[in-house]
Amino acid sequence: MSAASNARAALLVGALALGTAAAAAAATAAIAVGMARRVVTPAVRREEDVAILAADVDAGWIRLARTPDTVVPGRYGLWFAGGSGHARIGRVLTTTSTTVTRLLESVQIGRLEDARRGRWGAWYHLVPADLGLDADELDVMTELGPAPAWAVHPATGPSTDWVIQVHGRGVTRSEGLRALPVFRRAGFSSLLISYRNDGLAPPSADRRYALGLEEWRDVESAVAEAMRRGARRIVIMGWSMGGAIALQFLTRSPLARHVIGAVLESPVVDWRTVLRFHAALSGLPRPVGEIALGVLGSAGARPLLGTGAPIDLRELDLVARADELAVPLLLLHSDDDGYVPAEASLALAAARPDIVTLERFAVARHTKLWNVDPVRWEAVIARWLRARGQEDAETLDQRA
Repeated sequence: MSAASNARAALLVGALALGTAAAAAAATAAIAVGMARRVVTPAVRREEDVAILAADVDAGWIRLARTPDTVVPGRYGLWFAGGSGHARIGRVLTTTSTTVTRLLESVQIGRLEDARRGRWGAWYHLVPADLGLDADELDVMTELGPAPAWAVHPATGPSTDWVIQVHGRGVTRSEGLRALPVFRRAGFSSLLISYRNDGLAPPSADRRYALGLEEWRDVESAVAEAMRRGARRIVIMGWSMGGAIALQFLTRSPLARHVIGAVLESPVVDWRTVLRFHAALSGLPRPVGEIALGVLGSAGARPLLGTGAPIDLRELDLVARADELAVPLLLLHSDDDGYVPAEASLALAAARPDIVTLERFAVARHTKLWNVDPVRWEAVIARWLRARGQEDAETLDQRA
């Protein structure tokens, strides 16, 4: 081969290498953007990822594919038929290496006999009436418009102690129904709210989640509504992403001074920890996950994500901002969460042992601590609430 031929071959190899590298870089960027976009985009329809193998409604049993969630003891909800059906699932009856047969307690909506797939969930109750409780339907006036909410009061009527329930990502106010009994027994009125882009409240202009950076404003509106209705001592309870929203409210809103504490169930304390966990869970190389984190905070990527503003993940890291927290926190988290790893909750508890009480469960998965052990779950919250009352009494004594 001549020198000229060798040169042409070398140029061709170099061009191919550059082309391959460019294609790889483009593919990496596309995957990272896709990941970031999924994080901020509300799901229109949730995936039904559990196979329903057999069911006998009259005999009261259902057989499902075995998954990390379906094999855990406790009581759960099963959505089916595209979310139009719902059943209550009870204890495990038998298991094999691939299946689990459980007690079928009831079918609240739909025909389970026709379903072949479903979505496992922590919702056991759908409306307050499922708990035998009356609720006031009301609207919380937010900056975007009226957001539907339920208000449930103790048997003696509206209280001056209120809890604001802030649900998690991709669900609605029904998530907080499990907490009604324990707060009601403690004398609290409960306000179960909706917030922007959850499918009930008015959407934001971009129709994207801000992961807490904007949603906290709707919590602020809910606190103002509770105060208008007579609230004097307020607790915020946040579930999953609702925990991130609650933490933003506590560090940003002037109305946070009326809050005596917060209960956070399986909370997102630091979004970077969560997103890195999901990138690894999906088998993505670490650099791809890191690029996705950068995309979320990039002003230039807004058109690709559809977001109205960049998402500053540093602002959402409440471990790094732990010194800004000023009220007692109760963190409830399971070591096997599987969706929001417990590491950030552990780190926050270590950073602020003066205000953080951490209750760790070993096997409960994500936001399903009540489902696994409602007695323990309620006892922990009740004990923490009693401590808040004692602290108020001591403060009054000191002032006297």
